[in-house]
Amino acid sequence: MINLIRTNSDDPDFIQLVKKLDADLAIRDGADHTFYSQFNKIDKIKHTVVAYENNRPVGYGAMKEFMPDSMEMKRMYTAPEGRGKGIATAILTELEKWASELSYKSCVLETGKRQPEAINLYKKNGYLNIPNYGQYIGVENSVCFKKDLINERFA
Repeated sequence: MINLIRTNSDDPDFIQLVKKLDADLAIRDGADHTFYSQFNKIDKIKHTVVAYENNRPVGYGAMKEFMPDSMEMKRMYTAPEGRGKGIATAILTELEKWASELSYKSCVLETGKRQPEAINLYKKNGYLNIPNYGQYIGVENSVCFKKDLINERFA
């Protein structure tokens, strides 16, 4: 059974999983890792979700305000032993639900072209490609997405 816990970036399980993601991204991003890591600091993130399977942390996601009506999804990760079980979708849905409860109208995000699993996750969950925004404008390895929450129904 998967349990989802809303927390923040001070959570020790969140911090442990971030280290695993950072190690994976250092390999995938190669020389670009330093550029991306400057935008992925975890201090003072108020909205994180950690997923537990059999009381073990196996995944997480975070979000922060992007604009007054939009949240930016950040730092999505599922440990290898948790993949293929719908955990990433559950985390993403919980973050979207939380954003909606906080009256945000949409979510945006950036991911790398070297993370095809992430791209597939976002497309499968209704995210649409948008032009690269902010610090990702002109960055060839980046792909950006947006999802409107207005018509979403959360259980």
